Amino acid sequence: MTTAHLPGHPHIDYRGDALTIEEVPLSGLAREHGSPLFVYSKASMLSALAAYQRGFVGRQARICYAMKANSSLAILQVFAQAGCGFDIVSAGELERVLAAGGQAETIIFSGVGKTRAEMRQALHAGIGCFNVESEAELDVLNEVALSLGLRAPVSIRVNPNVDPKTHPYISTGLKGNKFGIAHERTLLTYQRAAALKGLKVVGIDCHIGSQITEETPYLDAMDRVLDLVQAIEAAGIALHHIDFGGGLGIDYNGETPPAADGLWAKLLAKLDARGYGQRQLMIEPGRSLVGNAGVCITEVLYLKPGEQKNFCIVDAAMNDLPRPAMYQAFHQIVPVNKRSGSTEVWEVVGPVCESGDWLGHERALNVQTGDQLAVLSAGAYCMSMASNYNSRGRAAELLVDGAKVHVIRQRESLADQIHNERLVG
Repeated sequence: MTTAHLPGHPHIDYRGDALTIEEVPLSGLAREHGSPLFVYSKASMLSALAAYQRGFVGRQARICYAMKANSSLAILQVFAQAGCGFDIVSAGELERVLAAGGQAETIIFSGVGKTRAEMRQALHAGIGCFNVESEAELDVLNEVALSLGLRAPVSIRVNPNVDPKTHPYISTGLKGNKFGIAHERTLLTYQRAAALKGLKVVGIDCHIGSQITEETPYLDAMDRVLDLVQAIEAAGIALHHIDFGGGLGIDYNGETPPAADGLWAKLLAKLDARGYGQRQLMIEPGRSLVGNAGVCITEVLYLKPGEQKNFCIVDAAMNDLPRPAMYQAFHQIVPVNKRSGSTEVWEVVGPVCESGDWLGHERALNVQTGDQLAVLSAGAYCMSMASNYNSRGRAAELLVDGAKVHVIRQRESLADQIHNERLVG
């Protein structure tokens, strides 16, 4: 039997005409568990993590999985067991980490809108660090910490005004973005933080965006951050760690992002050259760990040829896979079982009552009603952003480990959806 590997998906390939994830054919999973269906490769996640781990051999570094990419408990468990910390942006994410076996002291709490209740919860849990995003947040966190008789460990997120060359919705390091402290106000903000008795300054943080596929933005951002580290420490404020965030992209459609270990070799060389090579480092990868580990299987419901366009209507929709509608994002769509013969060009769309409910434009497919298609690179920002729009239940999720298949989320029923709703009178 011939094996055809899919570029960027080392643990997803065709064996003969059947698409397989690790040792498991996808067609059998869809028949057994229904569709839409998310399936993840554990080996793919650990392989992606290993590239970062190789890059940090001999260094003081903590890899904190940015769990907003995919917060399913079993996914968190994989990374917790592999020694990762976690980057969270809500109290709900904090609870998920703890439920999955993660340790509070390995958690970094990011986000521009932390509430007092979330701050209290995180302080009681004993998290490792708050990444503070505004001067107003410093004051509130100080007040909350003092009310509890505690000191909050803080790192200030710097906005270095570096263009990550990515989609504007996922760019976070430019002056016009809502994130972080302006580069020009960073030293003053650190001096203010150091004077507040409820805070303990422990680090500096920078994150410039997501789906970054070039090295230059990282190198530029590091230079700007290290300039600040030098100025802050010259002012007498010690920084225990330097956090360079995440954002490394993946191959959705022929992109060629740098390998994690190769990128970090260059970044570490710059750190060494500037005398910070043995500093404690933090990074927060998300998409690059899980994105290409997942596929979404969907069934073709109807074929609707038209005068201008041919529509392939499938049972997955924008509530399952929001990225195309939200970001105009590209995901490869391939048959679960290949057919011989010629292809036609189709608009692959879902059943939701919106013209924006599309999964792929102008895809060449040889497809018939009842066939299964696989939407690739669906491990990040799909299930974590899924909704119940049109009262559609969220899909089931499976984790494949070699030849073993684990159900990690049951398909959501209508009873699950309306459990907390109440009729009046």
